[in-house]
Amino acid sequence: MTDQVLPTALRYPWRVPLPHSRRGRTLVAIRVAALLALIAIAAATPGFFTAVSLFSLLNTTSFIGCVAVGMTFITLSGNIMSFALSVTLSTSGIVFMAVLPWGLPIAFLVALAFGAGLTGIQGVAVGYFRANPVIVSMAALALITGGATLITQGQGVYPQGDAAAALKGRLLGIPMPLAAFILTVVLAQIVLSFTRFGRQLYMVGSNWRAALAAGLDPARIVLGAYIVAGLCTALAGILMAARYSSGDLELGLGYDYSAISAVLVGGTAISGGEGSAIRSLVGAFLIAVCQVLLLLHGFSTQIQYLAIGVIVLFVIMLQTLADAD
Repeated sequence: MTDQVLPTALRYPWRVPLPHSRRGRTLVAIRVAALLALIAIAAATPGFFTAVSLFSLLNTTSFIGCVAVGMTFITLSGNIMSFALSVTLSTSGIVFMAVLPWGLPIAFLVALAFGAGLTGIQGVAVGYFRANPVIVSMAALALITGGATLITQGQGVYPQGDAAAALKGRLLGIPMPLAAFILTVVLAQIVLSFTRFGRQLYMVGSNWRAALAAGLDPARIVLGAYIVAGLCTALAGILMAARYSSGDLELGLGYDYSAISAVLVGGTAISGGEGSAIRSLVGAFLIAVCQVLLLLHGFSTQIQYLAIGVIVLFVIMLQTLADAD
């Protein structure tokens, strides 16, 4: 299958089509107004543009962003989202720290394989058995959390020495988490835009039956999407574990909701088949800005979750209105 037979929206997924109806233009105006309001709040917030605040913003964007890029592949495949990526992040960090005494390269590869395996099993259930993706992710969340708690007895993993110091440094002057996130976005966008797998992923997400009729193997493509999600999430877990020099189940707490928020705020369609890694990058940055602003204004973690939930609900309502246009 070549690019020539694909619609423009699939060949250039980073482009957002301009609406022609009055409702569509109104929705765009609402989005622009919300963005301008966020910029105004940031400009009026004391301390937002300090070095400490900006460093925190970049780190938060990097961790959320890596998970969001992985979530993007799941959403594009037409399977909405996964609630198990947070615990995948945490357990991948635990595995990384547990294997770290064997050497950084081995620990890195084992943790990546572990994360890909966890999500790959879910991909088999969703792709080949057509199980409900939300139910599968909720079951995976419970099983992984229970298994990890049983094995670790609720204790964190704190290896001796600082073998992961290289992951705390800088690459060409860029903090390692941010560099890893940028590289992840670039590679993900290349896969989505210029590979057969990426083009097929858009087709499966747009219409499973049509993809099947076209001779594709939707189940295999969905499995691939889940494996990519696991790799991206495990990378975030590795970077977080290295940053805090520990691995425990608290590492990824709340990151699945933040990633879902970033994917939706970035403009990826919740029904699948439309979106990109670049959009998720923008969404992750906006969600991180909101979290930093709430933190600087002294709001509790609970209020931050509430605010992000309101944002997601607002975005879903806008998407619903746009789809009905």
